Amino acid sequence: MAAIALGQMRRRPAAFIGLAVALFLAVATMTLFGSLFATDVMASAATPGATAGPGLVVIAGVFGEIAVLVAFFVVVNALGFAVRQQHRELALLRTIAATPRQTRRLVRGQVIATTLLVTAPGWGAGAAAARRLLTELQRRGMAAPGVRVPGTPVPMLVALAAALAVGLAASAVAARRITAIAPAAALTASSAEQGRTGEPRLLAGIGALVGGVLLLRLAATRPPEQSDKAGQAALLGALVLLIAVALAGPLAARVLAAALGAPVRPLAPGAGWLADANLRGYARRLSSAVVPVALLVGLSGTMVIMTRTAEHSASGTATSVASATDVWLRQAELALLACFAAVSTVNTLVAVTADRRREFALLRLVGATRSQLLRMLTTEAVLTAAVGVLLGTAVAGAASAAFSTAVTGSVVPSVPMAACGWIAAGAAALTVPCILATGLAAIHGPAAELVRGGRG
Repeated sequence: MAAIALGQMRRRPAAFIGLAVALFLAVATMTLFGSLFATDVMASAATPGATAGPGLVVIAGVFGEIAVLVAFFVVVNALGFAVRQQHRELALLRTIAATPRQTRRLVRGQVIATTLLVTAPGWGAGAAAARRLLTELQRRGMAAPGVRVPGTPVPMLVALAAALAVGLAASAVAARRITAIAPAAALTASSAEQGRTGEPRLLAGIGALVGGVLLLRLAATRPPEQSDKAGQAALLGALVLLIAVALAGPLAARVLAAALGAPVRPLAPGAGWLADANLRGYARRLSSAVVPVALLVGLSGTMVIMTRTAEHSASGTATSVASATDVWLRQAELALLACFAAVSTVNTLVAVTADRRREFALLRLVGATRSQLLRMLTTEAVLTAAVGVLLGTAVAGAASAAFSTAVTGSVVPSVPMAACGWIAAGAAALTVPCILATGLAAIHGPAAELVRGGRG
């Protein structure tokens, strides 16, 4: 099984590169904030009663909580996609007598190998980021000037253990769709996408939606003097709502794609019709592409709007949120979250489009030209970006409204239109070129050989 697992990783490098980057970010993030906790603990041990700074533990806890959750969200999304790309091969293994336990062991082996591969670079990046962040906090008076990041390996080992635990748990969930059904049914399911979202996934999506709404209600009912806590609850609620979008993604993506694709058909009778049919017919694939875009827009939009709302609040209790130091922290958090979301977006879009090589070859065999395929891909890319931006905007709007209710008493937040426009443009700038560049590479080569070669 070890040899097969490594062979699959070599055969589909695009999917596992995305998983490796996601795990690298998770390990680096946990090492970063774990090192900040260790700094405060070591400072207290060296001088009883002293701390590394008035805000160091708060920053490491509150700031790190969201960042680590987003990192793990990206890991689970990347792993799920990597397993889906192997569905046919894993189903074939089932038909030649591989047991469900062996199949799960294969997926676990891939997760462990990928995690160990990125652990050392993740440790190094996290430790360097911790030293840099501590220096910046000391410059702003939020950390004692004499403290240093300790050389203890504990944060690194905790980061590795947590990354492995999340990866292994996610691998069990991701492999379930293949191992829970008969081998012949698994092979049949690998050749065509399921028509509807499974009931367990849909119920989990509904549960996440309810949880997100409750978190936003908690944010909205915070008193004005607890605006920082309201902001954290709103941001966490936005993340939970995005998890709900990921779980119920195929259904939501199909509905939005149908609404946006309807006017495209008469505008572009050939490429538009085919693009619309592809997006609606392959809702799972569309959901895989849309969720990272929604993550990027939803989290970035929430952070930007909350910061502007706090700055424009007339209440004196919001001064801590609107202070220069807090704005800097929120900008740093925004940069980190946007980095996670952007990496997830690029990885997923490249892998999703590259996986359609055989589909493009079949279209070429029935008479489609490369220029027609590029027009189809362009239309799909624009619609994909639009669906992702709309979903992300809906999440950001709900979270920002909850925060605004707590800070200003009004459900209408202060929206920086220019900044939000740049976020939407940035999402489109990531989505469209990624799909087109990968599509250009995927449509090259002899079509007949690509069809015989199967997927990948």
